Amino acid sequence: MKNLLSHINSPIDLRKISKEELPQIAKELREFIIDIVATKEGHLGASLGVVELTIALHYVFDTPNDLLVWDVGHQAYGHKILTERRDVFHTNRRRNGISGFPKRDESDYDTFGVGHSSTAISAALGMAIASKLQKNFSKQHIAVVGDASIASGMAFEAMNHAGVTDTNILIILNDNAIGIDPSVGALKQYLTNVKKGAEKQDNIFEALNFDYSGPIDGHDVFSVIAELERLKTVKGPKFLHVITTKGKGLQKAEEDQVKYHAPGKFDKITGELTPKNTSHLPPKFQDVFGHTIVELAKKNENIVGITPAMPTGSSLKYMMEAIPDRAFDVGIAEQHAVTLAAGMATQGLIPFCNVYSTFLQRAYDQVIHDVALQNLPVIFCLDRAGLVGEDGATHHGVFDLAYLRCIPNLIIFAPLNEVALRNIMYTAQLGLKHPIAIRYPRGRGVLHDWKQPFSAIEIGKGICIQEGSEVAILSIGAIGNTVIDVLKEVDFSEKVAQYDMQFVKPLDEILLHHIFKKFKTIITVEDGTIKGGFGSAITEFASRYNYTNTLRVLGIPDRFIEHGTVEELHATCGISKDTIKELLASLL
Repeated sequence: MKNLLSHINSPIDLRKISKEELPQIAKELREFIIDIVATKEGHLGASLGVVELTIALHYVFDTPNDLLVWDVGHQAYGHKILTERRDVFHTNRRRNGISGFPKRDESDYDTFGVGHSSTAISAALGMAIASKLQKNFSKQHIAVVGDASIASGMAFEAMNHAGVTDTNILIILNDNAIGIDPSVGALKQYLTNVKKGAEKQDNIFEALNFDYSGPIDGHDVFSVIAELERLKTVKGPKFLHVITTKGKGLQKAEEDQVKYHAPGKFDKITGELTPKNTSHLPPKFQDVFGHTIVELAKKNENIVGITPAMPTGSSLKYMMEAIPDRAFDVGIAEQHAVTLAAGMATQGLIPFCNVYSTFLQRAYDQVIHDVALQNLPVIFCLDRAGLVGEDGATHHGVFDLAYLRCIPNLIIFAPLNEVALRNIMYTAQLGLKHPIAIRYPRGRGVLHDWKQPFSAIEIGKGICIQEGSEVAILSIGAIGNTVIDVLKEVDFSEKVAQYDMQFVKPLDEILLHHIFKKFKTIITVEDGTIKGGFGSAITEFASRYNYTNTLRVLGIPDRFIEHGTVEELHATCGISKDTIKELLASLL
């Protein structure tokens, strides 16, 4: 049997294929995705689950003239392969390769850039309103949204608006009962009842003025095409409920949907993961958080844990298993997570609100208005801070130091290593008069013997790691370990002092006065944006006290950083070992 996918370079080619051959294309498309992701890594389960839906959408609609918006983008690999990127798909998530998410400047078929969830309905509605104002009544606007994403507040806001318009918008609910972790909440239960035929209440989507159809089998390409063809002729806002299986076509991915969301390398035939010997490696920061909060919560009954849909990624799953009544997955709802924590804090609970750094951006007003303004001692644990690698610009946690530093009442701490993370968590639950943000990176720490007895950290105090005579390096957070390694490897290390400042806010001004009086040249190093971040705080200190020392600020430059390995991106941004060595050599 000849390979059909190799002859499909665009949806135009796809539409020339007979319907009867589409199941074969679906089979080939799944195999193609599995072949690439097995060796190159990336997101797997979500894209396998929407193969037939992806084919049907491009078969029925006149993309890119009709506008197709994917929510999140984990599910868009098949879309990319069918839209002129099959031959470069092996570069997915590689430096200078294609993005792992839809991206407007990559392809006309990528109508909207998506890395964070629940934006698709708002974007598609905006496009549909634009078409109506431009008197284009034939253009179609389709948003494909996962069942976990549609429970987000932003998705509800968009549906609430769309339901009172007469725009040509179609929302497709890709219902597989799982985002990255299993979907949660009352809406998830409602959808489960709909699938079982057991839902007795009025249809929630019809109540919002949508023409609802479904649920239909999302893996029956003929049924999906027939329903999409029908919906093309229906005016006004429409809602199609499609049932799919995440990981469809690879048994292991269907059986363990959490692990195979982004499984790393695996055997493309059996699905078995390529074994990794991690016994000799330091722990992941997320696991240090996860085990430490359980340890603390067992002794302090006021501690609660909150995560917006990331129990596995944040490792709050350990507390959810050990103390389930005090650990909460609130779904993809960052705003709610923050204000929920604030409400708990008013009643004497000690909430650890664990949010990825890039996702806390979605709850910025709540951090200011609901937490900091009321000076509530919420403990924010910001995972995935700094450059995160192959997920790219939508996921890098590089803005947190800058966007948090300007908020009154908020303490900001970045641990150098696992012991510092444990100790600041211990310190915070002893009782603080202010909220605190603790930010730490994706990946592993540096210590094997990390589970040390707790000790309290003095708020606003930095640490001298190494004395020196000519240049002082001020580091914040885990990037300080890069500086430590540099000073072990250069032959002029006695000339260079290193200080782990620990706190961006409040700064250790006593230590800073000592440093500015002793050293003519001072270098700041951070894995956050140089605009408004830690280096800016040091520069402001120097200006306030009229210091004229030479200051060099190292960090993430004022541009969005694309995808690549963390090592590649550190080199690009001038915060790798080699680039720091070169700078020091030029100064000494």
